[in-house]
Amino acid sequence: MEPARPLSGARVDLEAGDYRASIASIGASLRVLQYRGRDLVVPFDVDEVRPGYRGATLAPWPNRVADGRYAFAGVAQQLPLTEPGRGNALHGLVSWLDFAVTARDADRVTLEAVIEAQDGYPHRLVIEVAYLLDGKGLHETVTARNPGNAPAPYGTGPHPYLVAGAGSVDDWTFTLPAAEVLAVTPDRLLPVGLADVAVEDAGVFDFREPRVIADTFIDHAFTGLARDAAGTATVTVTAPEGAGVAMSFGADCPWVQVHTADTPDPATSRRGLAVEPMTCPPDAFNSGTDLVVIEPGGASSASWTITAL
Repeated sequence: MEPARPLSGARVDLEAGDYRASIASIGASLRVLQYRGRDLVVPFDVDEVRPGYRGATLAPWPNRVADGRYAFAGVAQQLPLTEPGRGNALHGLVSWLDFAVTARDADRVTLEAVIEAQDGYPHRLVIEVAYLLDGKGLHETVTARNPGNAPAPYGTGPHPYLVAGAGSVDDWTFTLPAAEVLAVTPDRLLPVGLADVAVEDAGVFDFREPRVIADTFIDHAFTGLARDAAGTATVTVTAPEGAGVAMSFGADCPWVQVHTADTPDPATSRRGLAVEPMTCPPDAFNSGTDLVVIEPGGASSASWTITAL
């Protein structure tokens, strides 16, 4: 009798220098990332149903589509409401797909899944997720290809919960080089409009200079990102002892969602800081803001890197 398949899917372990990672095939999810034995993301067990979207790849949209409704090319669509408590379609269609491993080595893996045309999203997309581990950390690239005969709306992003070190989110120092925050409704977290981080809610979302997160609640998208000469934006989280983690991403992700991971259970609440580079903001299927449209035969890629500090 063959051993039972792990609940998180096929396990792929990667190693390079002081880094170790483990990828789960369900959702092409980042299950473990460590540097010299120190967790850089909140992990989950291989034989565990992945908790929520922890470490998942998000496509063909990140974040929320309000009421699951949108129109594209003049045709109204209705997506399943995967966030029923708020009445939204959340985080795309691939997070629970079982990705096939198409290439693998000690320090890298490529996984692939197909979004089949369906009610609410009548497009077939091939989603390829490539992970590479090296001396600079873990690099993830998500590529979508459109083999169909019609354009397809698209967005993507990851969903890791970064861990700076000991303690909780409240103890860590956060740096986020974003000048604008997307204000949201308090009940459904739907976009209201862009605001200056120095002004919105008395500047509580302004982390352009490093400061301790303390009891700040964040579940917002940010933009207006300061970037280096290469076009890279970098977000950092550090613990009091000085250890930390950074996440960097290029101009293919003009947005980043940040969430302090508040839950009703004190044992799990605020254990990690979700940092989610995104190619588009929440509800982009309706607003059209930075929405990627993949033409027939075309492709779109986005990348990000997690590094120990």
